[in-house]
Amino acid sequence: MQFHLDGFVPGDPREAPASPRALPHGDALPSETDVLIVGAGPAGLTLGAQLAAFGDIRTCLVESKDGPLRLGQADGIACRTLEMFQAFGFAGRVLDEACWINEVTFWKPDPGDPRRIVRHGRVRDTEDGLSEFPHVVLNQARVHDFYLETMARAPARLQPHYARRVVGLEVDRDAGDYPVSVRVERTDAEHAGQIETVRARYVVGCDGARSAVRRAIGRELVGDSANQAWGVMDLLAVTDFPDIRHKVAVQSAQAGNLLIIPREGGYLVRLYVEMDKLDEGERVAGRKITPERLIEAARRILHPYTLEVREVPWWSVYEIGQRICDKYDDVDADADPAAPDTPAPRVFIAGDACHTHSPKAGQGMNFSMQDSFNLGWKLAAVLRGQCAPALLHSYSAERQVVARQLIDFDRAWARMFSEPAQVGEAAGDGVDPTAFKAYFQQHAQFTAGFGTRYAASRICGDARHQALARGFEVGTRFHSAVVTRVADARPMQLGHVATADGRWRLYAFAGERDHAQARHGLRALCEFLHESEASPLRRHTPRDADPDAVFDLRAIFQGSHRDIDLASLPALLLPCKGRYALRDYEKVFASELEHGPGIFELRGIDHTRGALVVVRPDQYIAQVLPLDAHAELAQFFAGFMQG
Repeated sequence: MQFHLDGFVPGDPREAPASPRALPHGDALPSETDVLIVGAGPAGLTLGAQLAAFGDIRTCLVESKDGPLRLGQADGIACRTLEMFQAFGFAGRVLDEACWINEVTFWKPDPGDPRRIVRHGRVRDTEDGLSEFPHVVLNQARVHDFYLETMARAPARLQPHYARRVVGLEVDRDAGDYPVSVRVERTDAEHAGQIETVRARYVVGCDGARSAVRRAIGRELVGDSANQAWGVMDLLAVTDFPDIRHKVAVQSAQAGNLLIIPREGGYLVRLYVEMDKLDEGERVAGRKITPERLIEAARRILHPYTLEVREVPWWSVYEIGQRICDKYDDVDADADPAAPDTPAPRVFIAGDACHTHSPKAGQGMNFSMQDSFNLGWKLAAVLRGQCAPALLHSYSAERQVVARQLIDFDRAWARMFSEPAQVGEAAGDGVDPTAFKAYFQQHAQFTAGFGTRYAASRICGDARHQALARGFEVGTRFHSAVVTRVADARPMQLGHVATADGRWRLYAFAGERDHAQARHGLRALCEFLHESEASPLRRHTPRDADPDAVFDLRAIFQGSHRDIDLASLPALLLPCKGRYALRDYEKVFASELEHGPGIFELRGIDHTRGALVVVRPDQYIAQVLPLDAHAELAQFFAGFMQG
């Protein structure tokens, strides 16, 4: 984290100076706002934290609950989500508090006595090298706390307005700058029934499966139910089951199946317990399931092991089902986004408001946050005049497709998890435990959050130059690796230089002779970016802004940091910034490490030619280009940016 750019300021560097345009957080809602976020769950808080980083954007966040979440429901945090948390600045705090999931064990009926269960395998929860972060478990309420702190310390000083629910929403595209009118009812005892009206440029419904925003724009969750009831409970218990501090999948012969998730703190554990099949059209509420019934079911599944429950801090029941909206915004589904007369979206939905699925794959909270991380930088780019409003069509186009892939995976995974285990070697009804374990291993990248790959579009290029950097696949997230910062010889993760600040990252991997030759490769790229009238830096960076305000260029040279002379590098790699024109020394890295392979080897980067990897503000790779593809780079950004 860099600070003191505009002068020495004591205190916590995570607290940014308040923007003069920040909306004061009073008792009443503002009459006008740039973005109104409805719902302070994971999706809404991710979006709020992203937009709060921009002091020139006015954001308002309303939540129907009376206050912040205190007892969470979701718990699993995927590796990909921790990569995103790193960009927001609190991944380290999550890692300190969370329970790390290292291995998954699998239990099946004992072939000699099917009434008993036995362990039949264990696997790594995530494969080595998949991410620099592990899969962890932490109370959702703590994740909310970290987001709330991030928002409160950001330039916009954003705080939620609680005890408010949306009761009406209308879009009038001829109404000027604030075409969306939202009626909000207060639900706290002191102001119950009072109606406030907010006019907004954009509205984002992150208000859950019963979303009022979704209903207002005429979207519908469509899907099916597996007619299967499951219970979930957090326990403080005493047991002789040996794997209670592992993630565990238990398949019994007749008593049902069980998923065990260890929780943070060393004592708490979560159980997902299979209950009875539901009749066609039956709802789980009609079964009158109690915590006692869940505990008894868990005991039957775990036989011959014992389970003595001391406390149940939280429990719930749910039905397995997968549902999704056909579109995530208020533009007609049949409209052509490329047509000049097609209006840009004004209202969006994210998270459970547009897709629901079972918690088995641990993707509910994780996938919802990725929705709004995708949308946040796009809203900011449009509101700040960097991109035309047509960019906003890409949110639904990108996220709805990958959500369908998640739903398909979840449907197969949940069905397999709800089937009884086959006993012995004879084929029959149910699922072979060995096949169940193999399916988990096969889809481990998906459950770690790495199943998303965006298709080619105006903001995501094709793969014609993919051979230059085989490990940085276009459309997937940027896979970080360790490099050495030249200025201070510090080994660090390259991806951690990217914060959630709306900037594009240009990672220039130098060819093998680039550190010595002038007007070649990386040096020629720097000259083009700095001098040419066609340069996206010159065309799209405001004149009064720092040179890296929109595009953050980083150079990675081959070999040792000791062989690189900072004084000989192009000025663009040592930019002068801030009111004092201080030099930024943190743009240049070397690939050679004291131990182990470097980033060129790990990510398959062409040693001779190098590569330019263009990464979007949401950490997804938009392009892989040759270092000399200057015109192609300029053309890519000219396709959607305004200058």
